[in-house]
Amino acid sequence: MADEIINRVAQSKLITFDLEDYYPNGERVLFDISDWLMEGLILREKEFRKYIDEYDWSQHQNQYVALCCSTDAIIPAWAYMLISVNMTPFVEKVIIGTLENLETAVYQEIIGNLDVSAYQDKLVIIKGCANKPIPDNAYAMMAGKLHGVAKSIMYGEACSAVPLYKKKKRS
Repeated sequence: MADEIINRVAQSKLITFDLEDYYPNGERVLFDISDWLMEGLILREKEFRKYIDEYDWSQHQNQYVALCCSTDAIIPAWAYMLISVNMTPFVEKVIIGTLENLETAVYQEIIGNLDVSAYQDKLVIIKGCANKPIPDNAYAMMAGKLHGVAKSIMYGEACSAVPLYKKKKRS
C-alpha cells in the first residue's frame, strides 16, 4: 500500500480571513465635475447650481461614487458638498477622491464594524490573492484590527504565508 498523502494545511488550526468575502456589490463610478466648469477650470456658482438642479441623480442608484475634477481647477469644498447631498439619497457611498480612495473608504467602514472576537488567540492568515480590487489599505487596516486579538497574523496563502505578528508569551 502506498503512503497516504496528508494535507497538513487542511489539518492545521489556521483560519483564513478573506477580505474579498466582504466586498460589497455595486458599480464603482468616477464622477468628474470638470464638464460642469467653464472651460473646465472656472466654477461659476449660478451655472454650477443649474447643472445640479437639472441632473438626474437617480442614475447613480446603488453605486459607489468617487467625486473628482480631472483638471487643475480649484474647487471649493461646498461644490463637492452640494453634489454629495444631492447624490446621497441614491448611492451607497460618495467620497471625494479616486476609485482607490473609494475602495479604501468602503473597507474602512466595513473593517471598523467587524467583530473580530472569533479570532481571539487564533492563528490567522489574511488571504492575499484577490480577484476584486481590494486596496492595500484594507489589508493594513485588517492587520491592525486583528493585532492584539489573534495569536498570530500572517499574509498570503497557507502554503506560503508571510508572518506579520505573533503575540508575545506571557511569563
